[in-house]
Amino acid sequence: MSETHRISPESIRKRLESVTDPELDRSVVELEYIEGIEIDGGSVEVAFTLPTAWCSPAFAWMMMVDARDALAAHPAISTATVRLRDHMHAREINEGVNAREPFGSAFEDADGDIESVRRELDEKARVARQYRAVSALLEGGLTPDQIVELVRGDVETGDDRATIRVDDTLRVCVDAAPIERYLEKATGLVCDSTDRLFLTPEGETIPPEAFETVHKRGRLATTNMGSQGHICENLGDARIGGPTVT
Repeated sequence: MSETHRISPESIRKRLESVTDPELDRSVVELEYIEGIEIDGGSVEVAFTLPTAWCSPAFAWMMMVDARDALAAHPAISTATVRLRDHMHAREINEGVNAREPFGSAFEDADGDIESVRRELDEKARVARQYRAVSALLEGGLTPDQIVELVRGDVETGDDRATIRVDDTLRVCVDAAPIERYLEKATGLVCDSTDRLFLTPEGETIPPEAFETVHKRGRLATTNMGSQGHICENLGDARIGGPTVT
């Protein structure tokens, strides 16, 4: 039976795979933040527990909003509710997100709006994902000079492989996953077929002589996310008594 006609815990988890912890850029399913799924006809309620009770309310809010919207987009779900458990701001987040109120209504003393925080984290994730994509191309045999000249139209993805057109005679195949994940975060910057595939953190064309510097910045962003991820895993282990990541 297709997902369109059936709601199951498996289909719910599948929907939520696209929801990421904005600080770690990893799926809430992979991180095992989902604590419970209740299905009653077309109504679904999903409970979440984060690694600590003091995780950033802005980050928690973004995850809950994204989860709510992912569930609401399921064609068979009529009512989608998300519940954050064991968080110091659970009441404000649960009431605000499920009532579709803006972040500022729930947190009047918040410093800045939620969308500016989201943009900043998305840019950090883009830089980290670009590092992984570029690393895949370097491992595939491309040179830095070739990589900085690539445009969106030089890339074709299908199944689990990505084909990179280096020039009229050379094609290179690499793992599609890091390329596709990078393009997900490059939306708005890498759209047209003639847009440069890879950019500086500021969204500008990479001069050949600046390739190593830009790639190093990507590595630092990736390392930072990885370090934060290990901290969250350890906190989660201590909190729930078992590994948060399988």
